Amino acid sequence: MKIYKTSEIKNIALIGGAKSGKTTLSEAMVFEGGGINRRGTVDEGNTLSDYREIELERQNSIFSSILYAEIDGKKINIIDNPGFDDFIGEVVASLKVADTALMLVNAQNGVEVGTEITWRYTVKYNSPVIFVVNQLGHDKANFDETLRQLKQQFGEKVTVVQYPVNAGLGFDTVIDVLQMKMLKYPKEGGKPEVHDIPAEEMPKAEELQTKLIEAAAESDEALMEKFFDAGTLSEEEMQTGIKMGIAKRDMFPLFCASAKENMGTAPLLNFLANFAPLPTDLEPYKTTNGKELHYKIDNPPCAFIFKTSIEPHLGEVSFFKVLEGEITEGMDLVNTATNTKERISQIFAIYGKNRTKLEKAVAGDIVATVKLKDSYTNNTLATAKNSEDVIEPIVFPEPKFRTAIKAKNAADDEKLGSVLKRLRNIDPTIIVEHSVELKQIIVHGQGELHLNILKWQVENLDKIEIEFITPKIPYRETITKPAKATYRHKKQSGGAGQFGEVYMLIEPFIEGKTDQTEFPIRGRDEIKLNWSGKLIYHNCIVGGAIDARFHPAIIKGIMEKMEEGPLTGSYARDIIVNVYDGKMHPVDSNEISFKLAGRNAFREAFKNAGPKILEPIYDVEVIVPEDRMGDVITDLQGRRGVMMGMESEGNYQKVKARVPLAEMNKYSTALSSITSGRATYSLRFLEYQQVPPDVQDVLIKAYEAQEQEEE
Repeated sequence: MKIYKTSEIKNIALIGGAKSGKTTLSEAMVFEGGGINRRGTVDEGNTLSDYREIELERQNSIFSSILYAEIDGKKINIIDNPGFDDFIGEVVASLKVADTALMLVNAQNGVEVGTEITWRYTVKYNSPVIFVVNQLGHDKANFDETLRQLKQQFGEKVTVVQYPVNAGLGFDTVIDVLQMKMLKYPKEGGKPEVHDIPAEEMPKAEELQTKLIEAAAESDEALMEKFFDAGTLSEEEMQTGIKMGIAKRDMFPLFCASAKENMGTAPLLNFLANFAPLPTDLEPYKTTNGKELHYKIDNPPCAFIFKTSIEPHLGEVSFFKVLEGEITEGMDLVNTATNTKERISQIFAIYGKNRTKLEKAVAGDIVATVKLKDSYTNNTLATAKNSEDVIEPIVFPEPKFRTAIKAKNAADDEKLGSVLKRLRNIDPTIIVEHSVELKQIIVHGQGELHLNILKWQVENLDKIEIEFITPKIPYRETITKPAKATYRHKKQSGGAGQFGEVYMLIEPFIEGKTDQTEFPIRGRDEIKLNWSGKLIYHNCIVGGAIDARFHPAIIKGIMEKMEEGPLTGSYARDIIVNVYDGKMHPVDSNEISFKLAGRNAFREAFKNAGPKILEPIYDVEVIVPEDRMGDVITDLQGRRGVMMGMESEGNYQKVKARVPLAEMNKYSTALSSITSGRATYSLRFLEYQQVPPDVQDVLIKAYEAQEQEEE
């Protein structure tokens, strides 16, 4: 395979909602570029992109796939992304390295929530965008309504380059206002016949061409002056303006396609080869120390790993973009995050499950290597000369769904831990939390489907039977008023005995609160708790009733009970403990005696101090079509949600609420059900708030019943 120069490489990410036809279009693009002799289909399970067992089983993309097409002396790297929101991490990673986003829009459905979601990430990464209205051959295709929605949502920068003459069943003809020609496709698709525009279409075509010329002129002041002077632009000036407009996000060209019939693919590929930005046309990558990388071929090599996967017959594969210099087969590089050496044993150009071996890769190219020792997504590879260069990492979205996971066979626990660690390296949107507090392994992901795919992988590829169980809620316990308690620990069983007696007053800790004055404070320990909040310990002993050497033991006993609160076994927080009296035995008193006395005195005082349970509250934002907003609000209120407001976001409404985490279990599934999959949401921890009295009673009774069962 030819080694392409930086000036001959285009990097494209296919994005858009589920079922918009991204995989089908990528297949057609590789076919038109001569990479394959026959197009596969999703229905037949033989596409280049969806080749993994789970994708064949589900007939939709789960992971992004890297492909390429060669056309007009250019290499077009194509990253085909899944459309479901559960796999948004794949899209985010792709946009980090792609130089253009190709946004597919289903002509039957117009702007969907998947369009909205992926658009936001193009804004975040300042990605140039080209729209493709796909599935124009469907009987429910409506190009005009789709265009209206696109302009309403994304503005007048959406610029028509092609429009269909006969959208719907029998679709085969478009007007191209850049070429000012009519393109008519043969029944089997492919390269179209080029005809003059019919007279009845000429007024519309001329109007749209004028808008295209204006959009091209607006990308540059010099071009705008020429346009004002001459009323038009030359072909060369127009090409320059379109290229600049796309790169600067001043223009979002729109094309027509029916990818399933391979109609629209060839002109789209030609446009990408000639007009899509080169890597060097866009803002340079930056390192965490502010250095800019400009794809200079003579600079020391530097590459960024944006994807890690496990591939059949290959093992672990790392996909990376070369940002500086050249990377050659057999080269030694350094992982700049860990300072460990990595050898690039092989370099491949990838198209789905197929690969082409390369001797080297140059700045701007996207390629793959295998079996790196300890380098994964978000790592930078460089030479010793630039080993301090760390590319700003991909910031993945916060998880939205959580479940507890356990192996059905306890003997698989250790193996399960290793598998989860590996899956986390492959998919950074999976968060694995070994919760000491909850005594569970909690797996966080983007949705129920996301974690069901993880379960499938563990059970089918790693042969570990697992089960998902409802995750516990990390409640907190505290008190609302002062209370006293006394506890004497006394044990005699032959030989040395145990004796310790503690008198304590506990109070709620509030920042800035004045210390109690009933007892003199002779010593103070302020302990910042690992789970947030504080324990303040006051030594108020007068006359040596408890020896100073026993106070650490008393604190230890209190901390043990705070780690397993008296009400629900949850962490306790924000409490002041005043130990003001006690008794010792000259022989039987020891540390264990005072630890137990302190622990039990604290437990008794806690129950009489107006104890309350706090629950985690999350800020929840739901983006939903206006016609489903009422259903969403009703559902959130049924989850004890407090509505915080609403605001418009294009064709959608953003509903803001504060909801207890305990009520958010499987919310993604419920939301999908009540909105027919047209809504999405995000959540972020806000604070702890007191649970309602009826909920507190239920939690305490459940905990007491659990303790009785365990006795």
